[in-house]
Amino acid sequence: MTLIVIGGATATGKSDLAVDLAERIGAQIVNADSMQLYRGMDIGTAKMTMDERRGIVHHMLDLLDVSTDANVAWYQERARAKIDELLAQSIPVIVVGGTGLYIKAILDDLNFPDTNPVVREKLEAEAEKIGGDALHQRLGILDPAAAAAIPKENIRRVIRALEVIEITGKPFTANLPRENSTRYPAALQFGLNMDRNELDARVDLRVDRMFERGLVDEVDTLIGQGMLEARTARAALGYAQVIAMRAGDISQADAITLTKLVTRQYIRRQETWFRRDQRITWLETASDRLGAIEKAILNA
Repeated sequence: MTLIVIGGATATGKSDLAVDLAERIGAQIVNADSMQLYRGMDIGTAKMTMDERRGIVHHMLDLLDVSTDANVAWYQERARAKIDELLAQSIPVIVVGGTGLYIKAILDDLNFPDTNPVVREKLEAEAEKIGGDALHQRLGILDPAAAAAIPKENIRRVIRALEVIEITGKPFTANLPRENSTRYPAALQFGLNMDRNELDARVDLRVDRMFERGLVDEVDTLIGQGMLEARTARAALGYAQVIAMRAGDISQADAITLTKLVTRQYIRRQETWFRRDQRITWLETASDRLGAIEKAILNA
């Protein structure tokens, strides 16, 4: 069985490395970026074009309408089924993405407590009344680790974490498994590390290019497809800022600046999340990342 996981922060080069590796070992790729699940969210998520995929088969992409809220339990079931199907055919699998919870849902035995409509409605009402920032601050007091991992802009996930805390009486992160409960014990996990200044520069360039390539037009199209009807897609980095711009709350220059800022903040949270997993082998920018992974596969 060959299951490789490539995780890490936004803009560190995960997707390109995954395609390079897939070409070498005859693998297929399973997406672990929560926003690339959505059809039409291409520019703002830096989703690879068909040319950039170089003929490598990608799974768990473009599955949902933007009017639909994704959830990790749904993702876990479908991603695992696809991985198991491929491995049963002796096809190597590369899981790649920056959504740490989705990667953990694939690898580990996550528990998903039932929802409580009364608790959920109460928290949603509070969000409308006092705002998402206040709820995120509450989460920071009750479960600092969860608050570090969940962006304050993602109100749906903040509410879900607070709901779990109220239902179970335990921190949201208490429902995450220890590392010895993995479903795929032979999986090889790698994280991509990059110098902070270099990464910040890559973020600036990426955001500028997104707006140059038509992010605003993409958001306009998605609004017409119901993006404002669900909480998940409209909270995505870049998309939320363009939506605010279209509402007249900020200028396009402000939207660009804010997108860069919130992306950097998200990267810090990603780094915090992934650094907790001791199973990850970290690869530096200047190193032969591809060679290091191939060597690890041979030695496994």
